[in-house]
Amino acid sequence: MHFTKVKGILSSKNGMNLFRGCTHGCIYCDSRSKCYQMNHRFEDIEVKENGIILLEESLKRKRKKCMIGLGSMTDPYIREELQLNYTRKALELINRYGFGVTLITKSANVLRDLDLLKEINSKTKCVIQMTLTTYDEELCKKIEPNVSTTKERVEVLKILRDEGIPTVVWLTPILPFINDTKENILGILNYCKEANVFGIICFGMGLTLRDGNREYFYYQLDKQFPNLKERYIREYGNSYVANSKNNKTLTALFHEFCEQHNIVHDNEAIFNYLKLFEEKNCSKQISFFDEV
Repeated sequence: MHFTKVKGILSSKNGMNLFRGCTHGCIYCDSRSKCYQMNHRFEDIEVKENGIILLEESLKRKRKKCMIGLGSMTDPYIREELQLNYTRKALELINRYGFGVTLITKSANVLRDLDLLKEINSKTKCVIQMTLTTYDEELCKKIEPNVSTTKERVEVLKILRDEGIPTVVWLTPILPFINDTKENILGILNYCKEANVFGIICFGMGLTLRDGNREYFYYQLDKQFPNLKERYIREYGNSYVANSKNNKTLTALFHEFCEQHNIVHDNEAIFNYLKLFEEKNCSKQISFFDEV
């Protein structure tokens, strides 16, 4: 872990990452891609040491409230956060200045800040996004080794459900020849049904492979799934998108299940929901894209 100072913290769409790099160890992570120009070892977390100060300055300047997003590139609840408390400090500021929040994580550590999430949600809107990739707990430990298991994440979703905090699940990536089965997809979808999630984001059944993350993925395939790398190379070469051969069938199954159980499954509709700022007990609604 190392510290650096940055010039800004909020993107033009009001998203932020307090860290760069990750220690979850997910074998498919796109954030390893060279296009993101991470000039340090991926597991050596870069902490934006002035990020909290910059966030407060930005929130003070904004004339209109909006949703603030955390974790598009690095999980805000990596294990280092438990000693740093940067994510909690950011939530405290978001709460203090009356903004809404949405964050994406794979960690049960999000429950550490349940008090703040509830308080934000009581005044505006707080939406927790959780990634689920496999119903199989043993497989989960292989492809996402240093993070909460699927069952642990689902328990978090249920706790959030009971607290009235809306949730969204990312059903991605689905790895060809590994978790692209009807059993796996139905297992995850039934978990989502039990947790009463608002919506599920899915871009089809497959994954993306770019320079940087492709090499790491293949390295892990050699360790965890002998001979599978050669099959990927034969099937996909250097293609950016590696779609499952079961993509059409599984995607149809996904949409049919969501329709039957009233789960939002239109990606655009979900993203619009995540971006829409809402004040409780107030008819005024402000777009996520409103800027100073």
